[in-house]
Amino acid sequence: MNELLEILKELHPDVDYENCTTLIDDKILDSFDIVSIISEVSDAFDVAIPAEEIIPENFNSAKALYDLIVRLEDE
Repeated sequence: MNELLEILKELHPDVDYENCTTLIDDKILDSFDIVSIISEVSDAFDVAIPAEEIIPENFNSAKALYDLIVRLEDE
């Protein structure tokens, strides 16, 4: 999780990723951020995020994104 938080903090250092659950809903992350996150996560965790998983629920919080990564690692 710490590695993911570092990736996110590089995009927007002022966001409290550990507590925010509305990253997409409140437009904190935009589509360019999502593309960057997907690329960074792919490199850092060696997982590919399929198109069908690119939904707001998976990117609204660091925890949701981390849960997605763990689920993809297990597949």
